[in-house]
Amino acid sequence: MTKTPAPTEIAVGRISGAFGIRGEMKCDPTPAGRIVFSPGAELRCERSDGSSRLRVTGVRPHKGRLLVRAEGVETADDAKEYAGAVLYAPREAADVADGEYLDADLTGCRVYGLDGTDYGVVDAVEHYPASDMLIVAGTMVPMVRAYVREIDVAGQRIVIDPPPGLFE
Repeated sequence: MTKTPAPTEIAVGRISGAFGIRGEMKCDPTPAGRIVFSPGAELRCERSDGSSRLRVTGVRPHKGRLLVRAEGVETADDAKEYAGAVLYAPREAADVADGEYLDADLTGCRVYGLDGTDYGVVDAVEHYPASDMLIVAGTMVPMVRAYVREIDVAGQRIVIDPPPGLFE
């Protein structure tokens, strides 16, 4: 079995466009990304024309988004150049508590039942108001203690006790 290495970077946000005339950019942060945006943060910026570094010089909340200022981005035209860019931070920048996981930590983990049944790999993690869901072979597995019994990120292994009929 091939293990997928833990990612060294995580996606922390996406630039959706320019805001105003002073070079601010509208950023839709990922759930893990909100905590890494602060003045001085250095992020990798992936655009259609390649990758570059972006140093944050200012950030403020606005209508559920973040407005981000960056070194060298001084005008609305400069900011428009970044529309659609995805921002990445080092994995260590996302400080998660014990028992909390990033989507990237769980994606690719193999899922087993208490009896050893191999259900497949986590293809994605989706977030809903009631609970987060592991997507395994097209099946949504609620991330609640009643079903998810063990998560071993280093071993890329999750043990579940699914309710009857979940994988049928």
